[in-house]
Amino acid sequence: MRVAIIENMKNTPLGALGIALEEAGAQIEWFRPWSGEALPKDTKSYDALVVLGGEQSARDDDTHPYLPELVRLMRRFESEDKAVLGICLGSQILARAYEGENLLGAAHEFGWKSIGLTDEGRADPLLADVGDEFTIFQWHSDTFSLPPGATRLAANGVTRNQAFRIGRATYGTQFHFEANAAVVDRWRGEFKETIERKEPGWLEKYPELVTRHAAAAETAGLAIARAWVKTIRTQAELPQAAEA
Repeated sequence: MRVAIIENMKNTPLGALGIALEEAGAQIEWFRPWSGEALPKDTKSYDALVVLGGEQSARDDDTHPYLPELVRLMRRFESEDKAVLGICLGSQILARAYEGENLLGAAHEFGWKSIGLTDEGRADPLLADVGDEFTIFQWHSDTFSLPPGATRLAANGVTRNQAFRIGRATYGTQFHFEANAAVVDRWRGEFKETIERKEPGWLEKYPELVTRHAAAAETAGLAIARAWVKTIRTQAELPQAAEA
């Protein structure tokens, strides 16, 4: 199992997703276009694509000129029935790729929040094991409209499109399900000034909040990570799937 990981800003840990990929014995290759590295030139070398979060918007082509190419890359993986995952910014880029509207600054969420599943989400293999409602970590100000033909899987009162699916196994999650307790604690240390501006008082309340929410979010996040990894078909499996 070979997975390409696109990092959109420095030091974006995989957290729960990394645990699930390691359990599956996946081979991971990182691409860091924010530092000038090229994106993958083809899809043949990989069974799946992950696009992580970042501080830019999905429309910041002027400052991040690789974004249009990344949009096309996500579509190419999906068109070949390969698993695709966009997290936070990654979900916003995925929405752009399929003609969703990027809504900049329209949905502020930070910290552990509650999310509810749609009827389709309850039946979807990505989210079927998290219950009708679950707690997960959020960090975003932008959102998007649901792309034409996509299936909405989860929502809350702030962000209508928390998760969606396109085709068999292309998923976008606005929330950071990968952000287990270790990841959140790392972000708390690395981005203190940013967090205080975004959510004044959160750092002071952090010990109480982590005690109340982190364990449940970690359980849900790992369940989602494992479920997505199960959607990955290796090159050996793809011909069998086509014959079926």
